[in-house]
Amino acid sequence: MNFEGTYVAMVTPFNKDEEIDEEGFRSNINFLIDNGVTGLVGAGTTGESATLTHDEHRKVIEILVDEVDGRVETIAGAGSNSTVEALDLVKFSYDAGADASLVITPYYNKPQQHALIDHYQIISDAVDIPIIAYNVPSRTGTDIAVDTVVELAKIDNVEAIKEASGSVDKVSDIYSALSKEGLEDDFNILSGEDSLTLPIMAVGGTGVISASANIDSKRMVLMVDSILNDDYARACELHYEMLDIIRALFIESNPVPVKTAMNLMGLPAGPFRRPLTNMKDDTLEVLKKALKDSNLI
Repeated sequence: MNFEGTYVAMVTPFNKDEEIDEEGFRSNINFLIDNGVTGLVGAGTTGESATLTHDEHRKVIEILVDEVDGRVETIAGAGSNSTVEALDLVKFSYDAGADASLVITPYYNKPQQHALIDHYQIISDAVDIPIIAYNVPSRTGTDIAVDTVVELAKIDNVEAIKEASGSVDKVSDIYSALSKEGLEDDFNILSGEDSLTLPIMAVGGTGVISASANIDSKRMVLMVDSILNDDYARACELHYEMLDIIRALFIESNPVPVKTAMNLMGLPAGPFRRPLTNMKDDTLEVLKKALKDSNLI
C-alpha cells in the first residue's frame, strides 16, 4: 500500500457525559472527506487512545470504517506497550475492515532496538494488514534508530513510518539508509510533526498524519498536494500561512488545543478525558488569536 497524501489524526468527540459522541464523530468524518483528505486515523494519540477503554477503542474503529465506507483510506490506531494487546487490536482492525493499522512503539517499558523489530515482526506474521510504525519518542521514551527502521522496512506488512522525532536530519538519514538498500520506493515516511511536514517531504517524505488538519484540512491538503506536484513555491506559501495556527495547536498537550479549537469553531469535540483538562487562560488567548488570524473563527 502506498501511503501518500494527507491523513488526519482524528479527535474522538465526547458528549457532556464524556461518552463517545457517535453522531459527532460521523459528522467530522464527512467534513474531512469533503475537504479532500487522503485518509483518516481513528483511536490514535489525538483521539485520546490512552484513556479509551478497549471497548471504546474498538467502537471508534468500527464507526470510522462504517462511515467512511471506502471513500478514503482508514487507518486504525492499534498500539500498546504490550505486544499481545497490540496484536489483538491489529487483528480487530483487520476484521473490522480497516485499510491499515498505526502501531506505536511500546511505551514506558523502553524495549531494545532488536525487541522493537521482534514486536513488529510478530504482529506482521499474525495479521495480513499494512502496518505503519509510529515513532514518537517524546511520548514513549523509545526512539526507533535509523538502522532499525531499515530492518522494519524489510518486514512484509510494515509499509511506512510516522516519524515524529522532530528531526529532519533523522528523516534524511532514514531515506538515505533505505535508498542504499533499494527500499525507498516500497516504504513510506509520513510526517508526524505538522510544522515540519514541508521539510520532511522535501527530503523524502510522502505525506503527513496531521492533528491540525482536524480544523485546517483544506490548506494542509493543498500544501501536501503542492509538494507532491513539485510546486514548492506554493507549498512554502501555505506552510507559512499555517505556521502560527499549527504552533498554537501544540501550545499545550495534544489534543487539548485542537479539541478546544473545534469547540470554538462549532465542530463536534466536547470535553477531555482526565488527566487532560481545559487550557490555561493565557494560552487559550493565543489559540483564539491564531484561529481569528487564520479566519477559522
